[in-house]
Amino acid sequence: MSDTMIATETPTDEQPTHGVKLSDIAAGKVRSLLEQEGRDDLRLRVAVQPGGCSGLIYQLYFDERLLDGDMTRDFGGVEVVVDQMSVPYLDGASIDFEDTIQKQGFTIDNPNASGSCACGDSFH
Repeated sequence: MSDTMIATETPTDEQPTHGVKLSDIAAGKVRSLLEQEGRDDLRLRVAVQPGGCSGLIYQLYFDERLLDGDMTRDFGGVEVVVDQMSVPYLDGASIDFEDTIQKQGFTIDNPNASGSCACGDSFH
């Protein structure tokens, strides 16, 4: 998957950066979704929250806010935001997008996850 990562990722001027990576395919899907929404003021927020069978769940959603402690990284015009609490859990994680007959959606490959539940929706 590393060969599909965007090589021109750059931190924004005002916010510190994080270690989450977004593949070209995922960035393209995010751009497409933002175009459908008709919004250019939204960012992709990636977070970790308590919950699920294994203790932690991922959250991916569009957000217009930047909060204190947020870290940002730009991937070819797609700004990815991670809150301060989630950064250690997501450092080195890669986000991709699958579109196959069996599955459609964003996937997260996280080297920090030591295990996950059977349904695959949560990790620890």
